[in-house]
Amino acid sequence: MRLADRLKLFEKQLVFMRWGASEGYGRINYVGYDFLEFEIFDTEQFEYTDKLLINNQLILEVVIKGSDIARILAEYSAALPSYNKDNA
Repeated sequence: MRLADRLKLFEKQLVFMRWGASEGYGRINYVGYDFLEFEIFDTEQFEYTDKLLINNQLILEVVIKGSDIARILAEYSAALPSYNKDNA
């Protein structure tokens, strides 16, 4: 199975990716056979900042699960405003 086919399973999910000489957390928006669109997630401001087109041959590592990703999701969820039925 090609890397592009495998990464299609993880579109729209938060992952850690290492490519070329860079690395970062983000979301895979689109996977093609020659590139993918990766949206960088800023872990300090808890928002998506940049979109990159990355050649599939430059991808060195993709982490789809792990304690770091779970920690970032938990911190992001805690930073969301709480829903109160009385204020709705």
